[in-house]
Amino acid sequence: MAENIPLIKVDGLRKLFPLSSGIFQKASSFIHAVDDVSFEIFQGESLALVGESGSGKTTTGKLLVRLLTPTDGHMYMNVSGDEGIDITTLHRKELKRFRRDVQMIFQDPYESLNPRLTVFDAISEPLAVLGLGNITERESRVAELLTLVGLAPPETFMFRFPHELSGGQRQRVMIALALACNPSLVIADEPTTALDVVMQAQVLRLLERLREELGLALILISHDLGVLAETCDRIAIMYAGRIVESGPVATVFEDPQHPYTRRLLDSLPVIGGERGVAPPILGQPPDPGDPPGGCAFHPRCPYAKERCSSEEPELRELSPRHLSACHFAPWSEWPAVPTPVVATDVAVEEGGPG
Repeated sequence: MAENIPLIKVDGLRKLFPLSSGIFQKASSFIHAVDDVSFEIFQGESLALVGESGSGKTTTGKLLVRLLTPTDGHMYMNVSGDEGIDITTLHRKELKRFRRDVQMIFQDPYESLNPRLTVFDAISEPLAVLGLGNITERESRVAELLTLVGLAPPETFMFRFPHELSGGQRQRVMIALALACNPSLVIADEPTTALDVVMQAQVLRLLERLREELGLALILISHDLGVLAETCDRIAIMYAGRIVESGPVATVFEDPQHPYTRRLLDSLPVIGGERGVAPPILGQPPDPGDPPGGCAFHPRCPYAKERCSSEEPELRELSPRHLSACHFAPWSEWPAVPTPVVATDVAVEEGGPG
């Protein structure tokens, strides 16, 4: 990991999607998909973005590769000590060059791969678009990539179509495609969602091996905390478009400092442990078109006080690289959470704060 030189620095990133009541009317409100997100990632480092569906983690990934244009904020890139580049201001040719350095692996490989293109055509297409090598050199490069991701011998897979591959093989093709132009950063969006448990482990081990061998920075987007513990260096927990806690994986897992992180970790099954028996997080995530005031998690937080509903907490550093957006952090110990009482078949009464 390059010392003190972030590969990517995200500062106050925000993405709002307008909502309008008619075709010719101005937006009356906005979906707050990503709201004031800031973080850094260094060369060779792996960062996990974790949260419920709708928390903004996939939108953050798409903003980083400029598939979406930010509403506000800045993203800076600094590769090998070169002068920092503001990614948010790039256009056309500059974006084309930038996307050689930053690539994304999408969630569903079957949907992402063109069913009419062979594996060779799919992987060699970006090389052709960028004018890298002749046809012989591209074929050699594709063979090299397929071998690298474990699809060997490459001649067996090179001229197959996506429907002729298994789910795990398609995901490996997507990884090879992302690596085709030698990027510095790869963003993997739920890369194991459509795979069985065995294939999930294989793909995660593959990503970890490639990160170590190629010196890549890796952002792994997931809703599953269990798959990240041994894969990533740092973790950022997202809720309602914001990062509510971030830090080294071991630190966050052993000493969570935000109630949302605490409840997520308490819900993980642990053989012979106490986790996995925590009461559920009551209520629903906030409406992104009408987020609550103060801390976005306060309507569901068993520890919420009056201050939480009126004052938005800042993301503060509690220990080296460990940050939390909770008014009452650091927590030396967590009060007991009352078990919710079922009032009717469809309603649940929430217990008071611990």
